[in-house]
Amino acid sequence: MELKDFQAFIHVADHLSFTKAAEHSYISQPSLSKSVKRLEEELNVILFNRSTRSLRLTDAGDIVYEQGQQILQLLGELPVLLEDLAEGVSGEIKIGMPPLIGTLFFPQIAKSLSKNYPHIKIELHELGAKVVEELVDKGQIDAGIIVLPTDQDVFQVQPFISDKFYLFVHSDHPFAKRDAVALSELKDEQLILFSKSFALHHYIIGACKEVGFNPTISYESSQWDLIIELVAAKLGITLLPQSISTKFTNENIKMISLQEPPLLWKLGIVTKKNSYHSFALKKFMQMF
Repeated sequence: MELKDFQAFIHVADHLSFTKAAEHSYISQPSLSKSVKRLEEELNVILFNRSTRSLRLTDAGDIVYEQGQQILQLLGELPVLLEDLAEGVSGEIKIGMPPLIGTLFFPQIAKSLSKNYPHIKIELHELGAKVVEELVDKGQIDAGIIVLPTDQDVFQVQPFISDKFYLFVHSDHPFAKRDAVALSELKDEQLILFSKSFALHHYIIGACKEVGFNPTISYESSQWDLIIELVAAKLGITLLPQSISTKFTNENIKMISLQEPPLLWKLGIVTKKNSYHSFALKKFMQMF
């Protein structure tokens, strides 16, 4: 079944005349007749009643005419849809990130994407960085924003942002009177950390070990706001990126600079190496 036969049939059906159809379509009348005949043979139906002075559509012709118009309309829209897709103005991308990263940065990401590409939709997955890495590796999500470093043999990494870690303590804590604290001074403190499924958990423990001590962990949570509330309840102290300070207003919390060594929170956007990138994903990546 050829497209030109459908088009010829539609032309004839529009005018109910081979002669008029030929005049308007610039296709010869014999060619139109052959196309209609070929379509009738392929569908095994009669499309026109030719026994009257003027052509009339048969019942089968009515159905084919109605469906044929829809087919031609859809085919006409196809190049436009593909062009939109190629320009990245439509599509859906699945992005994973830890809740803390989502809280700090996702609203601005979503706002920028909506402004530049309003028809690209994001399906957000808030999970620990390690889980996000696994899902990207398995192809279950398109990209992730995670804490670096990561395995660059597996992932393509695009730097996203860098932030400093600060110490967060209750205002009654002895450290609250200080402007700066060395990481090694935390060896006798009760630390409140993110859960083990979060990269920050392992990063902070690793940093503590590098300066000579294994930290004592009093509580773990997957929610940054709960961690802050536990600090406010004097149940421990925590290390968090400086940018989190813009998200809470608890006057009982003091933020102190961390020195010797300073800890950096480096984030990157990761995709699986050598994997297919949709047009929507490419446009998303180009925003950063």
